[in-house]
Amino acid sequence: MSLDEIRPQRARAESPLSAAIRAGRWIRSAAVDDDHGRRWLANPDPHGGSALTPEPSSLYAGAAGIVLFFLELAAATGHQAYLEDARAGARRLAATWREQRDLTLYHGLTGTMVALLEAGWALGDDAFEVEAAAIADLLVGRWRENGGWSRDPAQRGDGGIVLGLLRAAAHFGAPAYEETAVEAGRRIAALPVPGHRFGDCAGLPLDAVTPGFLAGTAGTAFLLARLYGVTGEESFLDAARRGAGFVRELSVVAGRCALVPHHVPQARRLHYLGFCSGSAGVARMFYELHRVGGDPGDLEWAERLANGVVRSGAPARRSEGYWNVACQCCGTAGLVEFFVGLWAATGRHAHLDFARALAGDLIGRASDHDGRGYRWYQAYRRLRPGEVTADTGYMVGAAGIGAALLHLDAAEHARRVILLPDNPFPAIPVPPGALG
Repeated sequence: MSLDEIRPQRARAESPLSAAIRAGRWIRSAAVDDDHGRRWLANPDPHGGSALTPEPSSLYAGAAGIVLFFLELAAATGHQAYLEDARAGARRLAATWREQRDLTLYHGLTGTMVALLEAGWALGDDAFEVEAAAIADLLVGRWRENGGWSRDPAQRGDGGIVLGLLRAAAHFGAPAYEETAVEAGRRIAALPVPGHRFGDCAGLPLDAVTPGFLAGTAGTAFLLARLYGVTGEESFLDAARRGAGFVRELSVVAGRCALVPHHVPQARRLHYLGFCSGSAGVARMFYELHRVGGDPGDLEWAERLANGVVRSGAPARRSEGYWNVACQCCGTAGLVEFFVGLWAATGRHAHLDFARALAGDLIGRASDHDGRGYRWYQAYRRLRPGEVTADTGYMVGAAGIGAALLHLDAAEHARRVILLPDNPFPAIPVPPGALG
């Protein structure tokens, strides 16, 4: 397929819900069934391949995230067939999770656990919840046996596992899960924030420090704020505020706008806008601090970051930190998620209006050249602009883009949405007071 064939199409006058349904159609075309259940190809396009290594079960790019999308699509449309898609995927996750070695939230067992929790609740199937509890038990056991997990405190490592255990503790009412999460959190809180090589990432200089969310200071500060909200321990709040203070010091502030560098000291002028390393993710940390601590200054900083995104010219302007990428991780869908959430938290209509503009851009950029449904071709890796692919997964492809569109649709219809454990915004995306 040539690049001309995958250029953004003209704007389409259709709803976020109908676009999400078309995304579901394409994901369905990627289904592969076996004796255990269903998985989905990362990219069913015969002319292309995924930009990622294979992760058939992960929340980031595999079946766990796609199960969540189909659960939400069923809730939005009332169509039983989507529940059956989710059930088939959850059945395979339940049957095969013991083959996974990675323990983390986005790439491993913690994400599988979250998907099985949600599937068990939505489908009324206790068997899925039994397997989710078995995964939580394994995570607790590994902590006790080995004295830790990965020893990476960031969200991509131990931080994500802690958030998953907190979700499991709330779901099952199991004190052991929360106790382990808090114990792991205390170890993280004792670390310097940000600390040398705190956000150590492949491809970055060894002395780089990343203030972002998935692999950096903001995500860890978010975790510590969440633990303060759970326990009331001031040491967690103090550590979270140290992280937030570091992010403030690094940020570029102009009036009521702020942008965060991707990493320092080498890339102070590279400002991602998306979730993984940019404004959409960092703002989650500030909002969580406001939610648990009540400081209006933290909410003001979340608003500053939102203003910085708007001032950047997105979605029309493609900057170095907002390139040809549509997905939840670092692209437009993650910004839709952010602005819908911030509208739900504040009631500011400008945030919802901007989310609609972002969604319109996403829908206009969708491709359906073969009639099999919507997919989004993108350069997932910023430094490889010629590597253009379309994926089915949640954080990297159509499932997550579809979920973001469904969350925008839910803003109009007051419907519960499925939010991942690191999303601090209301699960029913309606501003306070609007329902009463």
